Amino acid sequence: MRSLREETHLQFSILDRSQQLDSAKKEMYDLVIIGGGITGAGIALDAISRGLKVCLIEKNDFASGTSNKSTKLVHGGLRYLKQFEIALVKESGRERAKVHKLAPHLVVPEKMLLPLIQGGTYGKLMTSLGLVVYDFLANVEGEDKRKMLSINETLSKEPLLNKEGLLGGGYYAEYRTDDARLTIELIKKAASFGANCLNYCEMTSFNYDNDKKVESLQCFDHNEDRSFAIRSHKFISAAGPWVDVLRKKDYSIDEKYLHLTKGVHLVFSRERFPLEQSIYFDVPDGRMIFAIPRGRTVYVGTTDTDYVGDLDRVVATKEDALYLLKAVNNMFPDICLTQEDIESNWAGLRPLIHEEGKDPSELSRKDEIFISETGLISIAGGKLTGYRKMAQRAVDAVTDAMDSEMRSRFSKSKTEKIRLTSNPLLDTGEVNLYEELIINKLKDLGISDPYFGWYVTSTYGRQSDIIIDKMSFFTKNSQLEKLIRAELWYSVHYEMTNGLADFFVRRTGRLYFNIKSVRDYRKMVEEDFVYYFNWDTKRIEKENILLDELLQDATTYY
Repeated sequence: MRSLREETHLQFSILDRSQQLDSAKKEMYDLVIIGGGITGAGIALDAISRGLKVCLIEKNDFASGTSNKSTKLVHGGLRYLKQFEIALVKESGRERAKVHKLAPHLVVPEKMLLPLIQGGTYGKLMTSLGLVVYDFLANVEGEDKRKMLSINETLSKEPLLNKEGLLGGGYYAEYRTDDARLTIELIKKAASFGANCLNYCEMTSFNYDNDKKVESLQCFDHNEDRSFAIRSHKFISAAGPWVDVLRKKDYSIDEKYLHLTKGVHLVFSRERFPLEQSIYFDVPDGRMIFAIPRGRTVYVGTTDTDYVGDLDRVVATKEDALYLLKAVNNMFPDICLTQEDIESNWAGLRPLIHEEGKDPSELSRKDEIFISETGLISIAGGKLTGYRKMAQRAVDAVTDAMDSEMRSRFSKSKTEKIRLTSNPLLDTGEVNLYEELIINKLKDLGISDPYFGWYVTSTYGRQSDIIIDKMSFFTKNSQLEKLIRAELWYSVHYEMTNGLADFFVRRTGRLYFNIKSVRDYRKMVEEDFVYYFNWDTKRIEKENILLDELLQDATTYY
């Protein structure tokens, strides 16, 4: 077998980590970002593309918190119209189309069906008016504009719907994504501009100058077990649910604080839940949830309950599972799903801004920026769809806090035009043609199931060429094993993949959407990790304990 390390163009590789750490210790940065989720990643790209010297640190893996646990929709937030958050709906609606243009293989159009039921949240007239306003605010045009459907038209879109009390439906445009992959592509793009982005590097404390301003971060690198300081002119915390933890370390917490709520999603096989159409539907308690087909699966969510537990291990309960099962069986009565039908789940936190007297579902999704007397800038709240504008506002706050001479060195935000992958696919038409090409390529190699062509294309875009070309380097495996080994090789050399969980959860989404493959291929993947990094017995044990815990949490209801 030819050497797995022979690739000449290594980009954002975990194998270059020592050099990155050395740079982090020596440099004086313009901006250091704490948090490697979607917000931190967006800030890194916005700042580095304006000309700032940038370092981003994340205590775990990139996208390992909230940014891997959303409903995986880049959507306008129809329910916020009901709360009269017009500005939020307008910004979200317009941003989703912009982000689609930046990564059309990853942010894909998804038609949404809103069944109208007797006594439901949305009546026929209000739905029609609401969707008109929604389209207007979001600049929706052409075929994507809303349509009102009769009962028969609604059932033709999705025959599994409960016919009792059905009045018709609203049909409108949204976008589906993979939140972790979107975060990874943002991080990679920021790194390609020169940002130093480090996962498994934890901020442990702030260091202050004589004027009590933050001058550096004391950090601990979990890979190399070493502590060091990172210096910068400005510091921003984009730590999601951990924002208040960092503000307390900075002694800068005030009357504004986070209100954490938990959201749980359940995943079913398409065989057991043969849904063909994405649905946004009523729950008997007055909330609304989504059911979304994705590849071989359908996922349903989300719950919305107050959370005060462990930030580092958020899990689904039996109550969460039963709530969603009851909701699904109420709207799709013929399928009769039980807890045994659930393939996997994920549970995540929403870091919302607390508002006195409001229920979790009523809290605003607007983002806010806090600036402490020490100079630490924190951003909290917001939603996946608005990451780019949040990043723009955050970097504006950073540059506004600089003196005029320093500020003059940097440009305005450019991210509206920065495509998120190299050699990008330009639009949905190109994505569809490329997917057909990949399906045929894989078929020629002996992988006949078109699912894998869809999976590879929607995960990597045109970067799939590198992965498929690499398959030939693995000579003693089945074709599917070769594909997975090539994916791992790519993610190590191009995506800062550090361990089993990084690969199976954040880089490929297999833990949630193909959990059987994690069990089937973990030993093979582990062996390649050992080859790349010379893991000792202690590291192998540590990696498997973590993956076992994640597998348990994805299949257990506490």
